[in-house]
Amino acid sequence: MFGMTASVASLALPSIARAQANARIVVVGGGFGGAACARALKRSDAKLDVTLLEPNRSFVACPFSNEVIAGLREIGAQRFSYDRIAADHVNVIAQAASKIDPQSRKVTLGDGNLLSYDKLVLAPGIDLNFEALEGYDEAASRIMPHAWVAGEQTMLLRNQLEAMDDGGLVAIAVPANPSRCPPAPYERASLIAHYLKTKKPRSKVLILDAKDSFSQQRLFENAWKEFYGDMIERVALSQGGRVTAVDPKTKAIVTEFGNYTAQVANIIPPQRAGRIADTAGSVDHTGWCPIDPNTFASKLVPDIHVIGDACLGGGIPKSAAAAIAQGKSCAAAVIALLSGKVPEPPKLTGVCYNTVAPGYAFSLAGHYQPRDDIFAEVEGSASPVDAPREIRAREADAAQNWFKTITADVFG
Repeated sequence: MFGMTASVASLALPSIARAQANARIVVVGGGFGGAACARALKRSDAKLDVTLLEPNRSFVACPFSNEVIAGLREIGAQRFSYDRIAADHVNVIAQAASKIDPQSRKVTLGDGNLLSYDKLVLAPGIDLNFEALEGYDEAASRIMPHAWVAGEQTMLLRNQLEAMDDGGLVAIAVPANPSRCPPAPYERASLIAHYLKTKKPRSKVLILDAKDSFSQQRLFENAWKEFYGDMIERVALSQGGRVTAVDPKTKAIVTEFGNYTAQVANIIPPQRAGRIADTAGSVDHTGWCPIDPNTFASKLVPDIHVIGDACLGGGIPKSAAAAIAQGKSCAAAVIALLSGKVPEPPKLTGVCYNTVAPGYAFSLAGHYQPRDDIFAEVEGSASPVDAPREIRAREADAAQNWFKTITADVFG
């Protein structure tokens, strides 16, 4: 046994030495987490061979896309190119990863070419779990948009609102957790209500919710009462709010206790880790990727790290700010591991802003560290429920500045 251990160690050492000299790191996915990771890797060590795989030529951000839906912002303000990342000498390839072979440490590109890696970082975000909702698939989403991936779907929902008759019903189906940005459906309901109040005041918003409670619920509900009166109605899980099926032909929405027909139906289905993570073997029975929170290393596949929304992150939310923090911390961990060092335990900070009307927002912030093999929130703060209007206005300004800061940091 001792001889076998020594042989394995002697074979491993040259591999580590090669990685230190000219390590090849491939990052799959150019969202907030992947782009932040690729940039941090190259800026930390210019000798690293860093490749970012992203099939889209530009990135369309989800934060503030609810304002686009409500006509308060144009979609162009959400779009960011990868030019500055490429200028940092990251090899940006506009292709998807179609296959990953962990044994040979190779990634197959959409055109059939292969990329070798010493370390692979997966930042695939989420995929919509169409199989989890009867009657809902990609074809149905062109009639009953989810708008949970920013871009074409965002504009589809906006256009449907603009075409809707005054007096129509807008229904929003909200999935159970875990999901991307859990407060976002309620921000969306708020801003759609703002649009309707100003353009189509006889209309209503109906939230069909697969949860009984949600993040910052009192803040949202107080704001709804103040701004929108009875324009927004929410049916919680225990009241029969969970959507079980849809019929795109009639725009019927089926719940456990009754059926609804909406003129505009925004169906947000359950979610899971992006498909390439499953292809790589890093997804478990939950549909998400278990990781070592100290290094973001997959618990299922060697030499693969997973960051962002695809992770089983414990207490840390699936959000843009969290993905950026994970991307930077993962870069530091990968560099330490390639150098034969023990990475420092990450200390992550995430903040989330929610806008319920122009000039009125509130926030939620948290600090997260590894604890008992997951990320745990060690400190948090939230906007006070009874804050005066001036505080809400300042938070609305802070939200705008936050978005400018994070997008400049990652893409600028």
